[in-house]
Amino acid sequence: MNMIAASARIHPLSVIEDGAEIGESVVVGPFCHVGPKVVLGEGVELLSHVVVTGRTKVGRGTRIFPSAVIGGDPQSIHHGGEETTLSIGERNTIREGVTMNTGTTDGGGKTIVGDDNLFLAYSHIAHDCILGNHIILSNNVMLAGHVTIEDRAILGGGSAVHQFTRVGRQAFVGGLSAVSYDVIPYGMLNGNPGVLGGLNVVGMSRAGMDKPTIHRVRRAFKQIFEGEGSIRTNAAAIREEYLDCTPVIEILDFIAADSDRALSSPNRNKA
Repeated sequence: MNMIAASARIHPLSVIEDGAEIGESVVVGPFCHVGPKVVLGEGVELLSHVVVTGRTKVGRGTRIFPSAVIGGDPQSIHHGGEETTLSIGERNTIREGVTMNTGTTDGGGKTIVGDDNLFLAYSHIAHDCILGNHIILSNNVMLAGHVTIEDRAILGGGSAVHQFTRVGRQAFVGGLSAVSYDVIPYGMLNGNPGVLGGLNVVGMSRAGMDKPTIHRVRRAFKQIFEGEGSIRTNAAAIREEYLDCTPVIEILDFIAADSDRALSSPNRNKA
């Protein structure tokens, strides 16, 4: 039996399968298909020709544009039909042709998307990805499985992110870039293969970071990537100097964390 709130508006040419939960003020336009294990939160809008399937939860105020397919099975040869999930937060905008897959049992079984994100046309979020808040994926961005994208990162059109890779908070990835290695918070990466070219100073300034702090982050960047030791050795050596500078500590913590991928750097030969 469907659980459809009285204030929801469902176009007669759409299909809502038995078991779906449709919240208050939800709008489902024509030719949409909502599966039996889907939960649409308050104020969600499916414009038209949208498929939401799988065990998928879509948070309050999210808008999904035509031809998006949300909650499809993971594109993994290891997936045997197990019931896994996709959780999408609040106030996301999901444009035309976007695809988001549920997780795999090998990867924890969950794909997680945060709040206030913008996913432009035909971007793809694969199984077991974890995305934070206020992220922008431009047109045709491709995230492989198990990718982590932290808050306020921006990925340019046509960029591709290798599986298990991390993109740090407020990093910027240029269009058509190939992201094969982790990108530090506030980093700016371009090219194929992608090279860390410096810091996203424009983004830092727009986010309200003051000039003295930006200068300190830039100084730390040089110490980490231009020092004589390895990246991780250099990062560990400067920690005490920057204990009062939150953005630098974020970068140092990111570098120190366990990861399946190496770190992007200005010099591909430096580990």
